[in-house]
Amino acid sequence: IKQKKRHMGDTNHFCPVSLKENFVLYPGLQEYAAKYKEKIYYFSTSKYRDKFLKNPEEYVAHKEPLQAPPLRVCLLGIHGAGKSTCARQIADKLGIFHIQFEEYLQELLLPKTKKKVGPSFDEDGEDDNKIPEELEDFSQTVTKTEEEEESKPEVILTDEEEAIKANLMDNMELPPEVLDKIVPDWWKQEPFRSTGFILDGFPRTFDEASYLSEKGLCPDVAVYIQVEEDDVLDRILPLRLKKWKDKQRKKKEHKKKLKELKAKQRV
Repeated sequence: IKQKKRHMGDTNHFCPVSLKENFVLYPGLQEYAAKYKEKIYYFSTSKYRDKFLKNPEEYVAHKEPLQAPPLRVCLLGIHGAGKSTCARQIADKLGIFHIQFEEYLQELLLPKTKKKVGPSFDEDGEDDNKIPEELEDFSQTVTKTEEEEESKPEVILTDEEEAIKANLMDNMELPPEVLDKIVPDWWKQEPFRSTGFILDGFPRTFDEASYLSEKGLCPDVAVYIQVEEDDVLDRILPLRLKKWKDKQRKKKEHKKKLKELKAKQRV
C-alpha cells in the first residue's frame, strides 16, 4: 500500500519547543511525535511534546516563517592541527564569532594570575636568572624583584577557578557546574545567540560531548581536522625551537653578567 507523504510541521524534523525556548535546532524523534492541524511535529523529549500540546499556537508559525538560529560550529582536532587558523578564516568569511576554548579559560584566570598558566607557559628555571645576594651590590641593574614578590598578596582562587587551572595545567576534566557558567551562554546569550559562532577546541572528551547533548546545546556541524604527525611537527617545532634558542641566549647572557660581577667583587 502506497503511504501518503507526511506533511511535516513548520520546523520539519526539528523540535519546535527547543527552537522557541532555547533557539536550538534539536532533532526530534518519531516516538515523540504529535499531530496538529494535519501536520506532524517531532519533539526531542516527551516533556516538550506535552508542553506543545497544551498550547500549540505558541510554537507554530503564523504570518511569517519561524526564524532559524545562526550557524554554530564545533571545530575539533589534536594540538597543532591548525584549528585556530582555520577557525579565524571561517569566522571572518561567515561573519560569526571565533571562540578559542582554551584561550577563553585563560582569560577567566588572568585577572588574578596575571599570566597564562599551563605547561606551554611555565617559565622553567626562571630563578636561574636571579643575581646572588653577595653580588647584588656590584650590579647596577638590580631590581627589587624579591621585595615586590614578598609584598604581593597571595592569589586566592575560587573552587571554579581552581578547576579551570587544573584543567589547563594537568588536563583535568571540568565539572558540569563549571561548564554551566561558561558554555550555555554561547547558545543563549547575546551577541552569540543572534550571530553564531565557531567553537574551537570544544568538546574535547566524550563527557564534554555528552554534556552538550544533555543540555540540548546542539551545534549545526562538528568538524574534525585530521592531520599527519609530520604536519604537526612542521607547524609546532619551529616555534618551540625559537623559544628554546631564546632561553639559551638569555642563560648565556646571564652567565656572562655573573662573570663580570664576580670580577668586580674580586677587585
